[in-house]
Amino acid sequence: MKPAIHQFVAGFTHGDAISNEALVLRRLFRSWGHESEIISELSHILPELRGQARDVAAYVPSAGRDDVVLLHLSIGSAVNDVFASLPCRKAILYHNITPSHYFRLLNRRTAHNLEKGRRQTEALAGAASLNMADSRFNADELTALGYRDVKVLPLVLDLEALRTAPDPRTLRKFDDGCTQVLFVGRCAPNKRLEDCLTAFHYFHRFVNPRSRFIHVGSFAGTERYYYLLMAQARELGLGSQSVHFAGSVTQARLNAFYRRANVFLCMSEHEGFCIPLVESMAHDVPVLAYAAGAVPETLDGSGVLFREKRFEAVAEMIGRLADDGPLRSAVLAQQRERLARYERRDLAAELRALLAPLLGPTGR
Repeated sequence: MKPAIHQFVAGFTHGDAISNEALVLRRLFRSWGHESEIISELSHILPELRGQARDVAAYVPSAGRDDVVLLHLSIGSAVNDVFASLPCRKAILYHNITPSHYFRLLNRRTAHNLEKGRRQTEALAGAASLNMADSRFNADELTALGYRDVKVLPLVLDLEALRTAPDPRTLRKFDDGCTQVLFVGRCAPNKRLEDCLTAFHYFHRFVNPRSRFIHVGSFAGTERYYYLLMAQARELGLGSQSVHFAGSVTQARLNAFYRRANVFLCMSEHEGFCIPLVESMAHDVPVLAYAAGAVPETLDGSGVLFREKRFEAVAEMIGRLADDGPLRSAVLAQQRERLARYERRDLAAELRALLAPLLGPTGR
């Protein structure tokens, strides 16, 4: 009989990158013939998704020695401590933990959980037989903390979801001739949305007044930051017609925003992978990004990177990428090649090979 392969996550919700990957991996593990569940604290599972995930407290008494548990390590959580105490076979997939200083003035609870996550990450060195990270940037962090032989496995994404039909109402609403500058990601301080607004202000004022900045991403838990951004937009003279914060959206609406985007602008200062960069490639949107964290690694020679936040220069480059000219064509060609390299990798087979020693001869 094949062993079960379960996943521990700090939380399970709509639109979250780790939740999405956990769903992809659960389908994969079940297709291999393994029992597979997503497990978290009940209070951290969105109520309408509790039929899709299992309470960690209910799982622990039934945990078998032959079970394989994969921990998605991303923030401080009780599941991290439970994972350490389990008698089963263990694997870790590290998604990085955002430095807490970004949140100290805006959400002390989140800052506390990030600090806790750093301590738990240090304590878990040696706890698992298999250590993985979704970028070399993240793998190097684990190695520095004493983890051995850390394997790099890029995020396993559901690219087919990105190719489903876009929401027609959103397409119509934003089909007004404006140049659309898009950023997708949580409304979080490390994303430096204030820098996006500043760069867009220069673009809107001096390059193309028929333009709009769109942010798509949840601001749950970072409402103070969101209000600060709204105040900044007003101070910069950016009205509701030129700045749109969409919040958390469905896949169909997200696809529509990508469809309408002319340029994807990323000013984030801390990224362990940055899925929206790959999403932009899939939607053929040129990427302009600050070279921080794993961003250069994820772009892998594509897009346009900058290493200094000179807002006037960023604004000018937005204009050049938005124009249907040779630079835009060359950038999109590079991005298509990068996406093709990602899609050519059989990440399912790579993961299966990494897990093989834990699964044993009957589980392969």
